[in-house]
Amino acid sequence: MFFFEQITWYSGLMWFVVVAGLILVNELTRANKWFSLFVYLALPLTLTYTVWVYTAVPGTSVGTWFAWTKVYSALAGCLGFMALRYFKGWAQNKYLLLFPPLILSVNILEAVVRDFQCYSYNGFVDGMMIVGGSWNIMNGIAGILNIITISGWIGIFIGKDKYKDMLWPDMLWFWIIAYDLWNFAYVYNCVPDHAFYAGAALLVSCTIPAFFIKKGAWLQHRAQTLAIWVMFAMSFPAFIDTSRFAVKSSHNTTALWMLSFIALAANIGVFVYNIYKIRKYKRNPLRDELHSDLSGYNEVAANK
Repeated sequence: MFFFEQITWYSGLMWFVVVAGLILVNELTRANKWFSLFVYLALPLTLTYTVWVYTAVPGTSVGTWFAWTKVYSALAGCLGFMALRYFKGWAQNKYLLLFPPLILSVNILEAVVRDFQCYSYNGFVDGMMIVGGSWNIMNGIAGILNIITISGWIGIFIGKDKYKDMLWPDMLWFWIIAYDLWNFAYVYNCVPDHAFYAGAALLVSCTIPAFFIKKGAWLQHRAQTLAIWVMFAMSFPAFIDTSRFAVKSSHNTTALWMLSFIALAANIGVFVYNIYKIRKYKRNPLRDELHSDLSGYNEVAANK
């Protein structure tokens, strides 16, 4: 196949199981703060000293600095967003509202650094075949643009319903799709043999809730599904590496180039659109919400 080696029927079925499982756990933790504390605090603290010291070690596909950094940064996001959601007054503090765009930017920047690093690789790295090339540079630039186009953080608020979701009206579908394309290209470039699950399934598991379950809460969905997945992958690396459900990348250089080109084009598009909005409406992206004229923004803002 073009992007992956053969996808068996049971691997395809497992892909849907992974998506459904991530959405389910995300919804359960979204609904109950005590279960959230168990999943995003107590469980990883336990796994750090009882499981990951044996499973996520150097030489394995999840024993890299990136895997360890990613799990803790995702967990930091989950816990920080919970603090904004449940600590009275925190969501009204503009300095504390810097945390969501900051942790998001750091997560993207981690991947950008890794993409640039993988440019020079061509062979097995940490037990995984990586083919470096111009696609890494293109996608690294796409990631930087993705950071630059983050806007409207000052408008983040906590919903009034029982879920108390962290809602970000300015984070609309076009930015989310550009992020998804960039992130899938990143995983395909730098963790290629995990891209079937850690790329496609993981991204779908947070995009579906953002579009169909609770609009405006994409970053919350993303942090939680990412944390759940990385904890699972670090605990059971064989699932994505050697089990019958594992799906390997084709390592096709045309596919690598194509995905990164599409991601770069999408992020350039969002960047140009943001510049247009800034110039047309005289808005400051560090202070103003750029997309308050759009219906998608107003649909989320109606939850205040």
